Amino acid sequence: MMDDKGFTLIEMLIVLMVISVLLIITIPNITKHSKVINEKGCDALINMVQAQVKAYEIEHETIPTITELLEEGYITTNTCPGGNVIEVGTDGSVKEGDVTEE
Repeated sequence: MMDDKGFTLIEMLIVLMVISVLLIITIPNITKHSKVINEKGCDALINMVQAQVKAYEIEHETIPTITELLEEGYITTNTCPGGNVIEVGTDGSVKEGDVTEE
C-alpha cells in the first residue's frame, strides 16, 4: 500500500461545486447593490451641485447654468454614475435629467 497524500477527483469536484453555488448566490446580490450605490452617488452629486449653485449665486448675483458651473470650475462633471445628466432650473433648483447618449 502506498501512502499517497493529495486530493481525489471526487473531492476536487465537490469543492468546485461548492464554489460554484456560492458564486451563483452572490453575483445577483452584487449587481443589485450596484444600482443602489449609483443612486446614492447621484443624490450626493445633486447635493454638491446645489451647494455650488448657491456659491455661484452669492459671488455673481445670478443663477448659473450647468455650463457656467463647468466652465468656471465650480463642478467637474454634470453626469451621475448611472449616466443621467444633472440640470439646473431657472429657479436654481438642481435635478436629475435624462440619460446621456454616448
